[in-house]
Amino acid sequence: MKNAAIYRRVSTEDQVREGYSLGEQLEKLKNLCKFRDYNIYNVYEDASISAKDMTHRPAFQRMLEDVKNKKVNVIVSYKLDRLTRSVRDFETLISELEKYDCSLECAMDDINTSTANGRFFVRMLTVLS
Repeated sequence: MKNAAIYRRVSTEDQVREGYSLGEQLEKLKNLCKFRDYNIYNVYEDASISAKDMTHRPAFQRMLEDVKNKKVNVIVSYKLDRLTRSVRDFETLISELEKYDCSLECAMDDINTSTANGRFFVRMLTVLS
C-alpha cells in the first residue's frame, strides 16, 4: 500500500477565479486515495500562497522532507498548478520525486507518474510548456 501526501493549495485569486476551495480539493483527493487504496499519510496545505516558487511554501517544503525521509511515496494533488506554475520548478520537482521513488498524481489533469507512459506524458507537458 502506498503512503499518500495530499497537497492542496489555493491563493485568494485562484479561489475567486477558478472556484475550487480547499475543502473541495480535500474531498476530491480523499476520494481518489480511497479509490486507489492509498493510505493518507498527511494532508499538506498552503492557503493564500502563490505557486510562483516552491521555496516560500511551508507545507510544500514539509511534504518534500517527508518524501526524502521515505514517509511518502505518492503525492496527490487536485491539479498540477496547485503544485507549481513554473516549468523549471516542475522539472526540479519531478527529478526529486524520481530520486526518492515517489510518484505524482493530479486528479483533474489525469497525471500519474507511477507508470512509464505517465512519466513520458509529464515530460511532454514540460517540453510543451
